[in-house]
Amino acid sequence: MFARATAFARAAVRRSGVRRSGADREATASPVRLPRVALLLLAVLPVLAVALGLVLWATVGGEEKKGRAHRPSTTRPAVVHRADRPPIVPRAHWLGDAARSQPPARYDDRVLAVFVHHTDSPNDYDCADTPRVIRYLYAGQTGSRDWDDIGYNFLVDRCGTIYEGRAGGVDRPVTGAHTQGFNHRTAGIAAIGTFTAGVPVPPAVTDAIAALAAWKLGLADVDPRGGVRLVSSNSHSRYPAGTTVLLPALAGHSDGYMTSCPGVALAERLPAIREAAARLQGRS
Repeated sequence: MFARATAFARAAVRRSGVRRSGADREATASPVRLPRVALLLLAVLPVLAVALGLVLWATVGGEEKKGRAHRPSTTRPAVVHRADRPPIVPRAHWLGDAARSQPPARYDDRVLAVFVHHTDSPNDYDCADTPRVIRYLYAGQTGSRDWDDIGYNFLVDRCGTIYEGRAGGVDRPVTGAHTQGFNHRTAGIAAIGTFTAGVPVPPAVTDAIAALAAWKLGLADVDPRGGVRLVSSNSHSRYPAGTTVLLPALAGHSDGYMTSCPGVALAERLPAIREAAARLQGRS
Protein backbone atom coordinates (compact mmCIF):
# COMPACT_ATOMS: atom_id res chain seq x y z
CA MET A 1 0.00 0.00 0.00
CA PHE A 2 2.92 2.36 0.87
CA ALA A 3 4.69 1.67 -2.46
CA ARG A 4 1.48 2.42 -4.39
CA ALA A 5 0.93 5.67 -2.48
CA THR A 6 4.52 6.73 -3.11
CA ALA A 7 4.23 6.09 -6.84
CA PHE A 8 0.95 8.04 -6.85
CA ALA A 9 2.65 11.02 -5.17
CA ARG A 10 5.61 11.02 -7.60
CA ALA A 11 3.33 10.86 -10.61
CA ALA A 12 1.40 13.83 -9.26
CA VAL A 13 4.56 15.83 -8.92
CA ARG A 14 5.70 14.95 -12.55
CA ARG A 15 2.31 15.98 -13.90
CA SER A 16 2.62 19.33 -12.13
CA GLY A 17 5.83 20.27 -14.07
CA VAL A 18 5.62 23.15 -16.68
CA ARG A 19 7.50 22.94 -20.05
CA ARG A 20 9.50 26.11 -20.72
CA SER A 21 12.34 27.05 -23.21
CA GLY A 22 16.10 27.33 -22.69
CA ALA A 23 17.61 26.79 -19.30
CA ASP A 24 14.20 26.52 -17.74
CA ARG A 25 13.40 23.51 -19.96
CA GLU A 26 16.54 21.82 -18.74
CA ALA A 27 15.58 22.52 -15.18
CA THR A 28 12.26 20.71 -15.56
CA ALA A 29 13.66 17.79 -17.44
CA SER A 30 14.42 15.98 -14.21
CA PRO A 31 11.51 15.12 -11.82
CA VAL A 32 11.41 16.79 -8.40
CA ARG A 33 12.33 14.35 -5.70
CA LEU A 34 10.52 14.77 -2.38
CA PRO A 35 11.89 13.54 0.92
CA ARG A 36 10.70 10.11 2.00
CA VAL A 37 8.92 11.56 5.08
CA ALA A 38 6.84 13.89 2.90
CA LEU A 39 5.84 11.00 0.66
CA LEU A 40 4.82 9.01 3.71
CA LEU A 41 2.67 11.85 4.96
CA LEU A 42 0.97 12.20 1.58
CA ALA A 43 0.22 8.49 1.63
CA VAL A 44 -1.31 8.30 5.08
CA LEU A 45 -3.26 11.59 5.15
CA PRO A 46 -6.36 10.17 3.34
CA VAL A 47 -6.45 7.20 5.72
CA LEU A 48 -6.15 9.47 8.76
CA ALA A 49 -8.94 11.72 7.48
CA VAL A 50 -11.31 8.77 7.07
CA ALA A 51 -10.44 7.40 10.53
CA LEU A 52 -10.96 10.81 12.17
CA GLY A 53 -14.34 11.16 10.49
CA LEU A 54 -15.46 7.79 11.81
CA VAL A 55 -14.40 8.66 15.36
CA LEU A 56 -16.22 11.99 15.25
CA TRP A 57 -19.37 10.37 13.84
CA ALA A 58 -19.39 7.70 16.56
CA THR A 59 -18.78 10.25 19.32
CA VAL A 60 -21.39 12.79 18.22
CA GLY A 61 -23.95 10.14 17.33
CA GLY A 62 -23.49 8.36 20.63
CA GLU A 63 -23.84 11.56 22.63
CA GLU A 64 -26.97 12.46 20.68
CA LYS A 65 -28.53 9.08 21.41
CA LYS A 66 -27.48 9.33 25.05
CA GLY A 67 -29.06 12.75 25.30
CA ARG A 68 -32.28 11.46 23.80
CA ALA A 69 -32.33 8.52 26.18
CA HIS A 70 -31.88 10.72 29.27
CA ARG A 71 -34.08 13.58 28.14
CA PRO A 72 -37.10 13.77 30.51
CA SER A 73 -40.49 13.05 28.97
CA THR A 74 -42.89 15.97 28.72
CA THR A 75 -45.95 13.67 28.86
CA ARG A 76 -47.36 13.31 32.35
CA PRO A 77 -49.12 10.09 33.32
CA ALA A 78 -52.86 10.39 33.86
CA VAL A 79 -53.89 10.69 37.50
CA VAL A 80 -56.55 8.21 38.54
CA HIS A 81 -58.62 9.30 41.53
CA ARG A 82 -59.54 6.30 43.63
CA ALA A 83 -60.93 6.04 47.13
CA ASP A 84 -60.65 3.18 49.58
CA ARG A 85 -63.51 0.72 49.65
CA PRO A 86 -65.53 1.22 52.84
CA PRO A 87 -66.67 -1.78 54.93
CA ILE A 88 -69.77 -3.38 53.35
CA VAL A 89 -71.91 -5.99 55.08
CA PRO A 90 -72.68 -8.84 52.61
CA ARG A 91 -76.28 -9.53 51.68
CA ALA A 92 -76.14 -12.99 53.24
CA HIS A 93 -76.11 -11.22 56.63
CA TRP A 94 -79.60 -9.78 56.16
CA LEU A 95 -81.11 -12.19 53.62
CA GLY A 96 -80.86 -15.45 55.58
CA ASP A 97 -83.42 -17.99 54.40
CA ALA A 98 -85.69 -15.32 52.86
CA ALA A 99 -84.05 -15.62 49.43
CA ARG A 100 -86.37 -16.11 46.48
CA SER A 101 -85.57 -17.76 43.17
CA GLN A 102 -84.23 -15.18 40.77
CA PRO A 103 -82.41 -14.93 37.42
CA PRO A 104 -78.66 -14.22 37.22
CA ALA A 105 -77.50 -10.68 37.83
CA ARG A 106 -77.11 -8.34 34.87
CA TYR A 107 -74.13 -6.06 34.40
CA ASP A 108 -73.09 -2.86 32.65
CA ASP A 109 -69.54 -2.00 31.58
CA ARG A 110 -69.02 0.49 34.43
CA VAL A 111 -70.72 2.78 36.93
CA LEU A 112 -70.73 6.45 35.90
CA ALA A 113 -73.24 7.82 38.43
CA VAL A 114 -74.93 7.01 41.71
CA PHE A 115 -78.48 7.87 42.66
CA VAL A 116 -79.30 8.58 46.31
CA HIS A 117 -82.64 7.40 47.69
CA HIS A 118 -84.48 7.09 50.96
CA THR A 119 -86.56 4.02 51.69
CA ASP A 120 -89.58 6.00 52.99
CA SER A 121 -89.71 3.71 56.02
CA PRO A 122 -89.68 4.54 59.78
CA ASN A 123 -86.64 6.26 61.26
CA ASP A 124 -86.88 4.96 64.83
CA TYR A 125 -85.41 1.51 64.24
CA ASP A 126 -82.50 0.16 66.23
CA CYS A 127 -79.36 -0.29 64.11
CA ALA A 128 -79.03 -3.85 65.39
CA ASP A 129 -82.40 -4.49 63.74
CA THR A 130 -81.29 -3.24 60.30
CA PRO A 131 -81.13 -6.74 58.72
CA ARG A 132 -84.82 -7.27 59.56
CA VAL A 133 -85.69 -3.87 58.04
CA ILE A 134 -83.88 -4.75 54.81
CA ARG A 135 -85.61 -8.13 54.64
CA TYR A 136 -88.93 -6.29 54.94
CA LEU A 137 -87.98 -4.01 52.01
CA TYR A 138 -86.81 -7.02 50.00
CA ALA A 139 -90.07 -8.87 50.61
CA GLY A 140 -92.12 -5.89 49.44
CA GLN A 141 -90.16 -5.37 46.23
CA THR A 142 -89.97 -9.04 45.25
CA GLY A 143 -93.51 -9.77 46.46
CA SER A 144 -96.15 -7.14 45.73
CA ARG A 145 -94.00 -5.41 43.10
CA ASP A 146 -92.83 -8.72 41.60
CA TRP A 147 -89.23 -7.56 41.12
CA ASP A 148 -86.54 -10.20 40.72
CA ASP A 149 -84.48 -8.77 43.63
CA ILE A 150 -84.21 -5.74 45.86
CA GLY A 151 -83.73 -2.73 43.62
CA TYR A 152 -81.01 -0.83 45.51
CA ASN A 153 -77.39 -1.80 45.05
CA PHE A 154 -76.55 -0.60 48.58
CA LEU A 155 -78.36 0.45 51.73
CA VAL A 156 -77.10 2.65 54.59
CA ASP A 157 -78.62 2.61 58.06
CA ARG A 158 -78.83 5.49 60.53
CA CYS A 159 -75.56 4.42 62.18
CA GLY A 160 -73.65 4.62 58.89
CA THR A 161 -73.36 0.87 58.30
CA ILE A 162 -73.34 -0.01 54.59
CA TYR A 163 -75.13 -3.16 53.40
CA GLU A 164 -74.92 -4.94 50.08
CA GLY A 165 -78.33 -4.87 48.43
CA ARG A 166 -78.86 -6.29 44.95
CA ALA A 167 -76.99 -9.52 44.16
CA GLY A 168 -74.08 -9.67 41.74
CA GLY A 169 -71.02 -8.43 43.63
CA VAL A 170 -70.31 -5.06 45.22
CA ASP A 171 -67.15 -4.58 43.13
CA ARG A 172 -68.96 -5.11 39.85
CA PRO A 173 -71.25 -2.75 37.82
CA VAL A 174 -74.50 -4.55 38.66
CA THR A 175 -77.57 -3.22 36.84
CA GLY A 176 -80.00 -2.17 39.53
CA ALA A 177 -83.73 -1.38 39.65
CA HIS A 178 -83.76 1.92 41.51
CA THR A 179 -84.25 4.82 39.07
CA GLN A 180 -86.73 4.42 36.24
CA GLY A 181 -84.98 5.08 32.93
CA PHE A 182 -81.49 5.34 34.43
CA ASN A 183 -80.61 1.97 35.91
CA HIS A 184 -77.83 1.38 33.39
CA ARG A 185 -74.31 2.51 34.28
CA THR A 186 -75.52 3.68 37.69
CA ALA A 187 -75.73 2.40 41.26
CA GLY A 188 -78.52 3.04 43.74
CA ILE A 189 -77.70 3.94 47.37
CA ALA A 190 -80.68 4.01 49.74
CA ALA A 191 -80.64 5.67 53.14
CA ILE A 192 -82.94 3.62 55.38
CA GLY A 193 -85.59 5.98 56.73
CA THR A 194 -87.67 8.98 55.66
CA PHE A 195 -85.92 12.30 55.16
CA THR A 196 -88.59 14.78 54.24
CA ALA A 197 -88.29 18.49 55.04
CA GLY A 198 -87.21 19.19 58.61
CA VAL A 199 -86.12 15.63 59.42
CA PRO A 200 -82.53 15.51 60.75
CA VAL A 201 -80.12 13.53 58.61
CA PRO A 202 -77.55 11.76 60.82
CA PRO A 203 -73.95 12.70 59.88
CA ALA A 204 -73.13 8.98 59.91
CA VAL A 205 -75.55 8.54 57.00
CA THR A 206 -74.04 11.30 54.84
CA ASP A 207 -70.49 10.20 55.69
CA ALA A 208 -71.25 6.63 54.63
CA ILE A 209 -72.91 7.74 51.38
CA ALA A 210 -69.90 9.95 50.58
CA ALA A 211 -67.42 7.11 51.25
CA LEU A 212 -69.43 4.63 49.20
CA ALA A 213 -69.93 7.03 46.27
CA ALA A 214 -66.26 8.06 46.30
CA TRP A 215 -65.16 4.44 46.03
CA LYS A 216 -67.76 3.32 43.49
CA LEU A 217 -67.32 6.32 41.18
CA GLY A 218 -63.55 6.20 41.61
CA LEU A 219 -63.47 2.79 39.91
CA ALA A 220 -64.28 4.68 36.68
CA ASP A 221 -62.37 7.83 37.74
CA VAL A 222 -65.58 9.89 37.88
CA ASP A 223 -65.57 13.17 39.83
CA PRO A 224 -68.57 13.13 42.25
CA ARG A 225 -68.93 16.89 41.74
CA GLY A 226 -69.21 16.66 37.97
CA GLY A 227 -71.83 15.66 35.47
CA VAL A 228 -72.21 12.59 33.26
CA ARG A 229 -74.20 11.88 30.13
CA LEU A 230 -76.72 9.07 30.46
CA VAL A 231 -79.36 7.81 28.05
CA SER A 232 -82.94 7.38 29.26
CA SER A 233 -84.07 3.80 28.68
CA ASN A 234 -87.82 4.50 28.81
CA SER A 235 -90.27 7.35 28.84
CA HIS A 236 -91.41 6.75 32.42
CA SER A 237 -88.40 8.77 33.54
CA ARG A 238 -88.23 12.55 33.36
CA TYR A 239 -87.02 12.23 29.76
CA PRO A 240 -88.30 10.38 26.67
CA ALA A 241 -86.64 7.08 25.85
CA GLY A 242 -83.41 7.52 23.90
CA THR A 243 -82.75 11.02 25.20
CA THR A 244 -79.17 11.74 26.24
CA VAL A 245 -79.18 13.75 29.46
CA LEU A 246 -76.47 15.48 31.47
CA LEU A 247 -77.05 14.49 35.10
CA PRO A 248 -75.04 14.92 38.30
CA ALA A 249 -72.58 12.08 38.89
CA LEU A 250 -73.92 11.98 42.45
CA ALA A 251 -77.62 12.57 41.90
CA GLY A 252 -80.84 12.41 43.84
CA HIS A 253 -83.56 10.02 42.70
CA SER A 254 -85.67 13.02 41.66
CA ASP A 255 -83.01 14.11 39.15
CA GLY A 256 -83.98 11.21 36.91
CA TYR A 257 -87.56 10.38 37.95
CA MET A 258 -90.68 12.28 38.98
CA THR A 259 -90.56 11.69 42.73
CA SER A 260 -89.94 13.42 46.04
CA CYS A 261 -87.22 10.86 46.85
CA PRO A 262 -84.68 11.16 48.49
CA GLY A 263 -86.61 13.68 50.53
CA VAL A 264 -85.97 17.38 50.86
CA ALA A 265 -83.71 17.06 53.90
CA LEU A 266 -81.39 14.52 52.26
CA ALA A 267 -81.47 16.28 48.89
CA GLU A 268 -80.23 19.45 50.60
CA ARG A 269 -77.19 17.54 51.85
CA LEU A 270 -76.15 16.31 48.39
CA PRO A 271 -73.79 19.24 47.60
CA ALA A 272 -71.86 18.60 50.83
CA ILE A 273 -71.82 14.84 50.13
CA ARG A 274 -70.35 15.50 46.66
CA GLU A 275 -67.56 17.62 48.13
CA ALA A 276 -66.79 15.04 50.81
CA ALA A 277 -66.67 12.26 48.20
CA ALA A 278 -64.32 14.30 46.00
CA ARG A 279 -61.96 14.84 48.95
CA LEU A 280 -61.93 11.12 49.63
CA GLN A 281 -60.85 10.62 46.01
CA GLY A 282 -57.95 13.01 46.56
CA ARG A 283 -59.37 15.80 44.42
CA SER A 284 -58.71 19.39 45.37
